[in-house]
Amino acid sequence: MNLARVSQNGQITVPIEIRRQLRLKTGDKILFFQNKSGEIVLSSASSDALMMAQNAFAGVSDIIGVKDEDDVQKLVDDIRYDRRKEK
Repeated sequence: MNLARVSQNGQITVPIEIRRQLRLKTGDKILFFQNKSGEIVLSSASSDALMMAQNAFAGVSDIIGVKDEDDVQKLVDDIRYDRRKEK
């Protein structure tokens, strides 16, 4: 079991064992998501993981107009805050 403390600014330090397992390095991004059982899961958003996701959704990004990371974040925010356009 690994323990991390949240700073006053909401920052955490990922324990070294977890960084090694996820092969995280300085500047990498981390993805947090909730699984079906309600647990919050931490995952590496490395370029390998992104490429796998891109391959799984090949062609969809063109259809929905997602071209870069900013578009992805906007889509996530729109869904999270229910700002989607009704079609």
